[in-house]
Amino acid sequence: MNTIVVQLIKIYQMLKKNRAPKCLHYPSCSNYGIMAFKKYPFWIATKKTISRIRDCHPFSNRPYIDYP
Repeated sequence: MNTIVVQLIKIYQMLKKNRAPKCLHYPSCSNYGIMAFKKYPFWIATKKTISRIRDCHPFSNRPYIDYP
């Protein structure tokens, strides 16, 4: 299941490649998702990725560099 999600995120990245705005975090939210799905079981990776996306806005108190 995780492999499928990683492939879907990579497709999303290809489609959004030339569009603005860029993610404010490093690594980007989509790269964070890929790392999470490679490192954790499906449900934990899903929770971490959703939490990251939910916090992805200019007024976030979260630091710019965080890894799953």
